[in-house]
Amino acid sequence: MASLQGRHALVTGGGRGIGRSIAAALMQAGAAVTVLGRGEKALADAVGQGCASGYVIADVTDAHAVNNGVQKAMIARGPVDLLIANAGGAESAPFLKTAPDQFRSLFELNVMGVVHATRAVLDGMRERRTGRIVAVASTAGLKGYGYVSAYCAAKHAVVGLVRSLAVETAASGVTVNAVCPGYTDTELVQESLAKISAKTGRSREDALGSLLKDSPLGRLVKPQEVAAAVLYLCSPEASAVTGTTLVVAGGEI
Repeated sequence: MASLQGRHALVTGGGRGIGRSIAAALMQAGAAVTVLGRGEKALADAVGQGCASGYVIADVTDAHAVNNGVQKAMIARGPVDLLIANAGGAESAPFLKTAPDQFRSLFELNVMGVVHATRAVLDGMRERRTGRIVAVASTAGLKGYGYVSAYCAAKHAVVGLVRSLAVETAASGVTVNAVCPGYTDTELVQESLAKISAKTGRSREDALGSLLKDSPLGRLVKPQEVAAAVLYLCSPEASAVTGTTLVVAGGEI
């Protein structure tokens, strides 16, 4: 794969989990990487561990904060060439116990977070006639899961946004794609397993088995495997790949 030397990548939610692995992979490929998020400790640690060049603090649900953060990042490291819209989150509950406000909050985080970050960088990409936008969606953007209806609705919206925006930008030199990981070995999933065990009394192994029952691979996806998919979509070789959903889910989809 070609080097990303001289490219500036912005990774939202880059302080931990999949976002941090993506930031580290982009750094290894030669890009300068800015991680954006709310938690300064995790962001600073990512920089300290060599996973990023620098960080900016912003809540992706706040368009003004995202714009300010992107401006700071560009002052420090130049125009954003690669946007990885990774920030997101999930909540679990039966549909009838999921309040409308939960749908709104997950939509703001998972969908509007992508919108705000994209709006902050797209004009510049179009002017330079080059750019890569990759949204980290989920298999929940391609199929339904019980007890996470708000999350599934939001991630389906992310996939729809990617497909629509790709049509608008295809002739501009900008590509827009999504990666859709299955259950991935991150802090978020480990916390979910602990909650399932505490609530049901089942062992961690049993709880993990319930998450992986539809996965032919039979294990959690590694964050580095998701990062490798993102690297491809950011590469010059992927210039004709746009509007796609690259699934990293061990055959589940």
